[in-house]
Amino acid sequence: MVPVTDGQHPHPATALDDVVHQRVRLGILTVLSEAHECRFATLRDELGLTDGNLNRHLQILERAGLLQVVKGYEGRRPCTWLRLTRAGRAALRAEVAALEQLVARIRAAGDADNA
Repeated sequence: MVPVTDGQHPHPATALDDVVHQRVRLGILTVLSEAHECRFATLRDELGLTDGNLNRHLQILERAGLLQVVKGYEGRRPCTWLRLTRAGRAALRAEVAALEQLVARIRAAGDADNA
């Protein structure tokens, strides 16, 4: 059986970042990690969100320094591009590492149950 805590290392769940871990924001960071930049409309459609819902989550991530919002024009039409910052990439990597540790613990507990 895997101990709940060894007294020296906190549980991996404590490493989850409340800003990053939220489902929509984790999706945003993941999509942005796959490309240099992404248009607002593309991200909205990819994640199946409304403009207002996506905009609210982008504000949170931008305030946290995890993404950059660049406004401009494509021809005569206004366009918003989104880019992951270095801090955003690091936060996503840290979140994935914490999730991997949680999965490893769950698998180890399942192996112990099956033994």
